[in-house]
Amino acid sequence: MRFITRKSLPRRTFLKGVGASLALPLLDAMVPAATAARRVSALNARRLSYVFMPMGCDESRWTPRSEATLDLLSPILDSLAPVKQNLTVLTNMELRPAYPGSHATSNSSFLSAAKAKVTESTDYYLGTTADQVAAQEIGHHTQLPSLELAMDLMQTVGQCDNGYACVYQNNLSWSTPTTPLPAEAHPRIVFENLFGEGGTPAERRAALKERASLLDGIAEDMRRLSRGLGAKDRARVSDYLDSIREVERRIKKAELDAKDDPLPDLDRPMGVPAAYADHARLMFDLQRLAFQGDITRIITFQIARETSNRTYPEIGVPDPHHPLSHHGDDPDKIARMAKINTLHVSLFAEHLEQMQNTPEGDGSLLDHTLLLYGSGIGNPNVHNHTNLPILVAGGAADGMKGNRHIRYHKPTPLANLHLTLLDKMGVKRERFGDSNGMISDLFEPLSI
Repeated sequence: MRFITRKSLPRRTFLKGVGASLALPLLDAMVPAATAARRVSALNARRLSYVFMPMGCDESRWTPRSEATLDLLSPILDSLAPVKQNLTVLTNMELRPAYPGSHATSNSSFLSAAKAKVTESTDYYLGTTADQVAAQEIGHHTQLPSLELAMDLMQTVGQCDNGYACVYQNNLSWSTPTTPLPAEAHPRIVFENLFGEGGTPAERRAALKERASLLDGIAEDMRRLSRGLGAKDRARVSDYLDSIREVERRIKKAELDAKDDPLPDLDRPMGVPAAYADHARLMFDLQRLAFQGDITRIITFQIARETSNRTYPEIGVPDPHHPLSHHGDDPDKIARMAKINTLHVSLFAEHLEQMQNTPEGDGSLLDHTLLLYGSGIGNPNVHNHTNLPILVAGGAADGMKGNRHIRYHKPTPLANLHLTLLDKMGVKRERFGDSNGMISDLFEPLSI
């Protein structure tokens, strides 16, 4: 166990066992009241999360029905009601670099605000994405500079969409204009990346077989640590370990169930939950654990991929998503597409509620995290990149205003929002992509 014997624990405290390395959540023992400067520093560990929703939405069912507040939420956003005090919806944002308009550029421009080079080959060129701009400046503080996640396998190569290489559609994060960062969709692999230590994947799996759980490997370290913690800290660590153990149990169950699945989804990795919502919940749980343990402060997540042909029979939508998005103004198809949008948002809403219910420092995990949820397409039927579905959540510790609906009278660059969020992370830039300023009314000035 890596901590120094003194009156307080360092923030980067690990419990270690055979094949396991567990970073702890923020504890009172790490930021004692007597050391105010260290306390402020620890509590200002800001985090940034991006959740990408593909193929736009039905704007009439997305846009809040009240002008300045979220007192009248729309049907798609209704599940966010419990967290609306931590939420701002921004209407009439655009992604001009994504034109002339495609699924590939919707994905690639969403975080880069850059125009993708038209190519079907390996000479692709885009731009460094906002998440990686942040990771390159603050990623050295954590075990992982950033975490890239998805729900679908991204195995297609070559040309995917109107002359654009598949790399643009497959990858949300780019560390340089020529370096896309592949996302991981398998919960087991993500779990081992967060909590595993040393050895090859095969060696780690062999070590796991020798005990019931990864957590069994750090049990003795945990007992020693607990003896020096107060009751509140012991309860917080216990809750965190219980969450990890539950996630691990669900991953194991999914892997066992997969053996009996006669018709696996070709877009879904083997060994993940068969139900889309169960898989998404696992991926969101892993993100919360990564933030709680300060394993990373930057996460991107494709809640589904562009041109996904996934069906959602569990919500009464047997139609593939992509064809539904080209609805031809058919009201029945639009209604079914809106059901998919509503499911995606409801899973994000659950994630926000869980973060709100996770204590951290003087507030909650949600208070210390800024989350951007949205799509690079507005109306998917015409492949436009105007009036995007965009919302921002969390960030109360940074002065983020809640229960807000900001409606712009003219299209406003999404890059302005990226620039604003980067600024709140302490990453100062004059411009980002096609930005023409920051969003001045998103945050309240913080009192010193």
